[in-house]
Parts: sequence; structure tokens; C-alpha cells
Amino acid sequence: MAIILGAALILICLFFLAVILINSPGKPQPIVDINGKIAEGSLVEKIFVKIGGVKQGMFIKSKNTDNPVLLYLHGGPSFSNYFMIEKYKPGLEDFFTVCYWEQRGGGLSYTPEISKESITYDQLTSDAIEVTKYLRERFGKEKIYIFAHSGGTPIALKAVSENPQLYHAYIAMAQITNQAESEKIAYEYMVSKAIESDDKRAQNALRKFSSVTQGNNILTFFKSPARDNYMHKMGIGTMLNMKSIFTGVFIPVWMCNAYSFKEKFNIWKSKITFLPKTNIHKETIETDFASKVSELEVPVYFFSGIHDLTVNTSLSKEYYKKLIAPMKGFYTFNSSAHSPLFEEPAKAMKIIKEDVLCCKNTLSDLFD
Repeated sequence: MAIILGAALILICLFFLAVILINSPGKPQPIVDINGKIAEGSLVEKIFVKIGGVKQGMFIKSKNTDNPVLLYLHGGPSFSNYFMIEKYKPGLEDFFTVCYWEQRGGGLSYTPEISKESITYDQLTSDAIEVTKYLRERFGKEKIYIFAHSGGTPIALKAVSENPQLYHAYIAMAQITNQAESEKIAYEYMVSKAIESDDKRAQNALRKFSSVTQGNNILTFFKSPARDNYMHKMGIGTMLNMKSIFTGVFIPVWMCNAYSFKEKFNIWKSKITFLPKTNIHKETIETDFASKVSELEVPVYFFSGIHDLTVNTSLSKEYYKKLIAPMKGFYTFNSSAHSPLFEEPAKAMKIIKEDVLCCKNTLSDLFD
């Protein structure tokens, strides 16, 4: 019986390996017309450019390269979510030539030559500015747009603050402000939900981090698998309806055609064995980013999911109200958690088309 079970397990593993290999051509999905043919004038490529002295990867997608250029900064930092772009197809390339740059130390930009000491917000910001200049020169644009998600927002905030002449506008999805305070709020909510639902397993797992409420042990909680696990189960994680990291993140990464098998392996190698050795999580928890930038010289648009406790929406809103900018818009997504672009893409695209590209805020929420 043991031999039969062992053989069955091997066959199952081989089957899933074969499925992964079939889905790992390493090519991003092309933009096609109504006949299924590659759309005329479109651009889809995966390229590698030397940025900050090291080779870094990016995907570039556009229906028309005459469109404005947008630099998309994923979160993490250094954990790409391009697999979600391919899966949910929000439509940014309808309005922009989009560069999905994969930050140093992660995704396409993971390489042993990158030191753990170089994974800092200062270096990632320097890289982002260098990518911006590359895009401006390549596509002949004086300025570009920048869209940042979660862990990418401190990078974009600093880049725009220091180099406003490079950017038309800044779009922030789940703007990080004071993440230590956000973690306290999230922890208290998760404990209350676990008690309310009489989930003993969750209560026991979270009880280990009880000192978070006193401002202690926050970094340990922030990096813990229990945090991510229960955030997703409670609908306050990556997406409101993404209840499992395994089925919502792990499997989709392995199924994303844009990466080769080796590149997918490197995504997880970076996530599990490299990034935890850096100080980027510590820097995120210890920095009050809202206090560092009080004014921007470009229009600012904040996208926040009402159910997001990964990066607290209320804290983002408080920062938005104090932030000085020539044009501002705050947009609450009522059916979203941490990723409104993927959860409510139609609304996000409407805001981009009617407000961001027109330098307006007519669709913005109203505040007292």
C-alpha cells in the first residue's frame, strides 16, 4: 500500500510539474484585435535594462505607443504582482504605454549579484527615477505618469517629491503612511473577528502577537505567515474575495505565462529566502512616510478599498486630507480590499480616463 501511495504521489507531482512547464513559455500575453490577431501598433515585450548598476527586468505593454507613458510600481516592495495584471486585465494599456518594472531583488530583477543591503527605499527610489528617465528617452516624453501599489507607494512618493518635473501625476493604490499604526488596527480587528466567529484556531494563532496592541513585536507580526493567512480569510488582504494566499497568489504565479520556470522559481526564492534577510520590512514599520512628504507639486489621486486593512484606508485618507497638491482626488472602492485596480477595474479605469488624464477630480469622494 505504501508503495502504491508513493507512486501515486510521484505521478501527481509530475503532472503538476508538467502543467507548470506548459504554462511557462516566458512570454507576456499579446494585445489582440477582435479577430484574435496581434493588434496593429501595439507593443508587448519583456526586456532587461541596467538600472542602478544591475540588470533589472520589466514588461512593457501598449495598444498605441503614442499614448502617455505610465510607470507601474508593484508592492512588496520587490514582490511583483504582474501575474495579477495578466489574470485580471484591468486595462491600463488602453490609455497608456505601461512599464511594469520589477524592482531589484524580486521577480525578473532577482539576481545573486544584488546585495541585501541595497534593498532600501532610497535605492529603490533611485532605481525608479532611473527607470523613469529611460522611459522618457525611449518614448520621447517630457513627463510620465506614475502608479504605485502598497509597498511601491513610499518609493513613488519620494520619487515624485524629489523630481516633480518628471511626472504628470501620481496615482497611489493603498498609500502607505504609518504602517506600524496600520498593523495595530489590523491586529485588533482580526482578533475581534476571530472572537466574533468563535474561531479558536485564529484566536490561538493571533494571541502570540498580543503585545502588538502596546506597540511591541509589530515587525514580527508584520512578517508572520499568520497575519497574511488570516487577513485573506477575513477579506482584508490582497482582494476582498481572495480567501487563500495559496489559490489566490501562489498558484496564479506558477500559471502566469509571462515568466519562464526559472523566473517563477526566482520569484519565490526571493520572497522566501532573500527579502526576509533585508531590512526593508523593518524600514517599512519604522518609518512614518506621511510625515516625510507634506506637499507634492503634481496632481495626486488615491485609490483605497474600504475593506483594506493591509494598508489602513482611514490612515491613507487622513494623510490625503493634509497633503498639499495642485489637484487631489480620493476614491473609495466599496467592493475592494487592498487591490481596487483588480477588484473594481471598470471604476478604476473610469477615474483614470475622466479625472487623471484630464487633471480633474470630479469623481472624487467628498469630505466634510
